[in-house]
Amino acid sequence: MGKRTIQVSLIGNPNTGKTSLFNRLTGLNQKVGNYPGITVDKKQGSCSLSSTGKATITDLPGTYSINPTSVDESVVLKVLQDPSHLNYPDVMVVVADAENLKRNLLLFTQVQDIGVPTILAINMADQMDKKGISIDVAKLEQGLETKVILISAKKNEGIKELKSAIENYEELKSVSDFQEVAKKIDSSFYEDLQRVRKEESLYHLWLCITQQSFGTTQKAELSDFIDDVSKIKKYQHKETIYRYQKINSILKESYVLDRSKAKDLRAKLDKVFTHKIFGYVIFVGVLSLIFQSIFSWASVPMDFIDEIFGSLSEGVKENMSEGILPDLITDGIIPGIGGVVIFIPQIAILFFLIAVLEESGYMSRVVFLMDKIMRRFGLSGKSVIPLISGTACAVPAIMAARTISSWKERLITILITPFTTCSARLPVYAILIAIIIPNTKVFGFFNLQGLTLLGLYFLGFATALLAAFILHRTLKIKSKSFFVIEMPEYKIPSLKNVLITVVEKTKSFVLEAGKIILPISILLWFLATHGPSSYHKAEEDVKKEIVSSNLSTEELEQKVASKKLERSYIGIAGKTIEPVVKPLGYDWKIGIGLITSFAAREVFVGTLATIYSIEGVEDEGTIKERMEAEINPQTGKKRFNFATGMSLMIFYAFAMQCMATLAIVKRETNSWKWPLIQLFGMGALAYISALLTFQILQ
Repeated sequence: MGKRTIQVSLIGNPNTGKTSLFNRLTGLNQKVGNYPGITVDKKQGSCSLSSTGKATITDLPGTYSINPTSVDESVVLKVLQDPSHLNYPDVMVVVADAENLKRNLLLFTQVQDIGVPTILAINMADQMDKKGISIDVAKLEQGLETKVILISAKKNEGIKELKSAIENYEELKSVSDFQEVAKKIDSSFYEDLQRVRKEESLYHLWLCITQQSFGTTQKAELSDFIDDVSKIKKYQHKETIYRYQKINSILKESYVLDRSKAKDLRAKLDKVFTHKIFGYVIFVGVLSLIFQSIFSWASVPMDFIDEIFGSLSEGVKENMSEGILPDLITDGIIPGIGGVVIFIPQIAILFFLIAVLEESGYMSRVVFLMDKIMRRFGLSGKSVIPLISGTACAVPAIMAARTISSWKERLITILITPFTTCSARLPVYAILIAIIIPNTKVFGFFNLQGLTLLGLYFLGFATALLAAFILHRTLKIKSKSFFVIEMPEYKIPSLKNVLITVVEKTKSFVLEAGKIILPISILLWFLATHGPSSYHKAEEDVKKEIVSSNLSTEELEQKVASKKLERSYIGIAGKTIEPVVKPLGYDWKIGIGLITSFAAREVFVGTLATIYSIEGVEDEGTIKERMEAEINPQTGKKRFNFATGMSLMIFYAFAMQCMATLAIVKRETNSWKWPLIQLFGMGALAYISALLTFQILQ
C-alpha cells in the first residue's frame, strides 16, 4: 500500500526561519512554480513523515498578518479562502521566532480562526538560553489549544516531533475564538453579518469584507456591510487589540524573556552596521568585495564554459556534413545556449553572496540604512536589493521587487532596475574601454581603465535614482507607502539554505532568459545566412573583384563571408538603419551589432567578430585588434576612435536591449504598457545621450 499524503502549509512572519524549516523538511525534493493568475513563486516539496505517511509541504510567502500589504502576502489569504484548491492544507504549521513570540502569535490566532488544524512550531529553540528565554510548553499549549513544538531548523532539533504532530493532525481541535472577539467589538454588527450567509464561518465573512475578496453573489449579499470603510478600519483595529489582549494573558503564564540573562552582541553590532557614517562605509566596502569576487572568481569557470561551447561547435562542424542543419546548430543554437550558460558563474556567485548576507541578517540592516536616502527619490529601503541584484542580471532583480508593499514603489523599482550595469554589458564595456582608454595609472595606483568602468557603474546607478525621482513626481498612482523591516538575529548562514537558494534562482534565470534568447538567436542566424538573389551571387562577385589578387583559400572565404553578410537580410537591415545611426558615429556594421544585441547585449561583441570576418575566432584580443584597425573610409581615420567608443558605451549604458528583461517586466506588471514605455523611453534616452556624446567629442 502507498503512503497517504497530507497537505501541509508553512506560514510565518518574515525572518522566523520558515524557509530553513522548509529546506530541512524537503531538502532538494522541491520545485518552484507560480500560483495561478499571479506572478508570486510557489514553493512546494515532498517530505517523508514515517513509513506510512508523507506530506506535500507548501511554503507560503512570509507575512505579518492575514491582511495583506504586498503581492506576496496576498497569496496567503487567497490560499486560505479557497477550500476547493488542490493544495488546500489539511494542517497549517505556523513558524514563530522564540524571541518575537508575542508578535508572531497575532498571525497564529488569525490562521487558527480559519478553522484549519494548526500547529505552532517555535524556531531557534537552541538560542533560548542565550536570549534569556524560557517557555512553559504545556501552559502555552493549554492557552492556545493546539500542539506547540520547540524546534531548531538549523540544528535539526524537534523535527521528528514536528513530523509526528503533522502525521497525527486529526487529533488537533479546529479552534476559532473570533466569536468572542466579535462580541467585544460589536455583537449586533457581527450577528447581522452571520445571518446573511449562515453556512459560512463568521471569520471568513469578515475577511471577505475587510479584503474586498468575494464573488458577485457575495458582494450583492454583503453590500450593506462594505460601504462604511471607516467603521471597517475601526473594527479591524479593535480586532487586533483584543487579539493581543488574549496573547498577553497566555504569555504571562507561559513565557519569560529576561534580557538581563541574555548574552547578546546584536545591539553592539547594530550600532556599527547602522551607524550614520560607518554604516555606509561598511556597505560600500561590502559591495566592493562582492563586485571584486564576481569578476575574479567567475573568470575561470566562464573561460571553461566558453571553451566547452567552442569545442562543441567545432566538434559538430567536424562530424557533420555541410548543410543547413549543422550551420543552424553551430551558428544559431550553440551560441544561443552558450550566451545564457556562460553567465551562470557570475549569476551564481552573486546569488551566493547575497544569500549569505540575507542569511546572516546583514541585508536587513542595509535596507534600514538606505531607506532615508531612497525616500528622497520616491523609493524605500527595500528597493536597494533589486538594484544591487541588477548588477548581475535585471531578470531576477525585477522579481526581487515583489517584497515591496507599495505598488507605486514596486513599479518604479521595476522600471529603473535595468539602468544598473548588469553583467551582460561587461563584454561591451571591456572591449571598448580596452580600445579607447589608455592603460595608465592615475595618482600612481588607480588604473584609468578600471576607473572608467567604475564610472559607468556609477552612471547607471545615478540615472536609476534620477529616473525614480522623475517617475515618483509624474506617475499618478494612489498607493499606500509605509516601511516595515524585520531586524533578525545575526547568525552564521546555513550552507544548505544558501546552496538551495543559489540552485533555484540560477535555474530560474537560465530558464527565463534562455527561452527568450535561444529562439531570437536562431532567428538572427537565419537573417544573417539568407538573403535575396544578390546574396547568392556574393562568391561570384568577390572572385570578379579580386581577379588579380593572390589570396589564400582562407582569405577568400573570409571575403566571401563578409560580402554575404553585407547582402543578407540582417546586412540589408544594417544598411537601412545606417542613416539613423550615422550621427552617433556608427556605420552599418555597428548598426547590425545594435540590432543583434537586442536579444542580449553581450551578443554585440560576437556579432562584430562575425562582421569583421574573423571566422571561428572568439578571442577578444583578436577582435580588439581588428576593431582597432577598422578604418572609416570617409575620413581615413580609425572607426573606433574616442568619440565613437564613448558614444557606444553611453548608448549601452541607457538602452533597454534585453528581451528577457522586457518579458519579465510584462509578467510582473501583467501588462505590455510598462515594458513598451520602458523600451522606447530608455531607447530615446540612449539615442539622444549617445548623439550628444559623439557630437561633442568628435
